[in-house]
Amino acid sequence: MENKIEELESLGDDHIGTSSNTPMRHDAFKLSNEEKIDIIKDDVRHIMETLGLDLSDDSLNGTPNRVAKMFVKEIFGGLDPKKKPNASTFKNKYKYGEMLVEKNITVYSTCEHHLLPIVGKAHIAYISNGTVVGLSKMNRIVDYFAKRPQVQERLTIQVVKELQEVLNTKDVACVIDAKHLCVNSRGIRDIESSTVTSEFGGKFKEDATRREFLDYIKLDTKF
Repeated sequence: MENKIEELESLGDDHIGTSSNTPMRHDAFKLSNEEKIDIIKDDVRHIMETLGLDLSDDSLNGTPNRVAKMFVKEIFGGLDPKKKPNASTFKNKYKYGEMLVEKNITVYSTCEHHLLPIVGKAHIAYISNGTVVGLSKMNRIVDYFAKRPQVQERLTIQVVKELQEVLNTKDVACVIDAKHLCVNSRGIRDIESSTVTSEFGGKFKEDATRREFLDYIKLDTKF
């Protein structure tokens, strides 16, 4: 058992993911959100009491409920398929045939190994094959998949796969550059390092197209 625990600990520190799909139980949605909040609230209270905190203090008394609501309705809200953004598509009537890039999309996610924040930027591109999607929908897709316990590699893949399905094209790319507080604030405590992941589909696997995309995201946009 001790060897198994050590193995699992090392997997978490090495940020190894097991699947491109978020691991979910078959009964993940059996409970309502309110039922989940009630259970998590008690669990958070138990953790805080175990740590020796006095929950009768006015500052701490409401923390279990606040954390439970935050978990279910905010930072892990992307686990709920009902919150998946409806990415409406349109015909490319203006015949724009070049690359479209949406860069510097803010990423707020949570490392699934230590439940600490992942904060960074996502850059997305696609080449239309006759269909386009609203610009804000790309931001919403990133936000939806980020709002769950994540591994950055999986998040990058999920964003690309979703847009490929929405746009009915393989020509989609995503790069994410993010800081992991499980690295920055614990363990090695390296506050300067960040993690970069990428996923290239279709034409973006070609050197010239990939280079064009990477050059675009280097542009220093100011207003």
